[in-house]
Amino acid sequence: MGCRAFVRLAAALAIWPVLLFAAQSVETRAAEEAVTPVVVADFDYSDTSGEVTDQRAEHAARVKAFAGLLRERLAGVGKYKVLHLDCAKACSVGSMGADDLVAAAQNADAQLLIYGGIHKMSTLITWGSVQIVDVRQRQLLLNRLFSFRGDTDEAFRRAAKFISETLQDVAPKS
Repeated sequence: MGCRAFVRLAAALAIWPVLLFAAQSVETRAAEEAVTPVVVADFDYSDTSGEVTDQRAEHAARVKAFAGLLRERLAGVGKYKVLHLDCAKACSVGSMGADDLVAAAQNADAQLLIYGGIHKMSTLITWGSVQIVDVRQRQLLLNRLFSFRGDTDEAFRRAAKFISETLQDVAPKS
């Protein structure tokens, strides 16, 4: 191998890692841009079932777990980057109001805000609502009512799974 051929080969080999790094960097940026930043607010809860047993602690834990499961499932899909809301008090529409909740989502640099509430109507029937707001466009993308049976941890887990699957089909307008 001549000296010139060796220099060309060395130059080609030296530039290969740079080209590879640049290509990976472009792929990484494209993947990050495809991920939608989202916040999931705490869900509000009400109980008008009239049951005698005080279940406030159990219900509070289930509602907290419900929002947590939504966050986990959305983060696991890869389409969403779940961000944290920073609020002076509870981060729910019932405790802050819609305008302040949207402002908190904007402060978190989220594109989507997911919030809602759960209402225990009877021993067997629980209603829920979930809303998704495109924070940047200030546009409601989804307002969905759902119901589920049971007042157990498993019933709340199944409802969170159903809602997280429903949310997969909602995309912000570009």
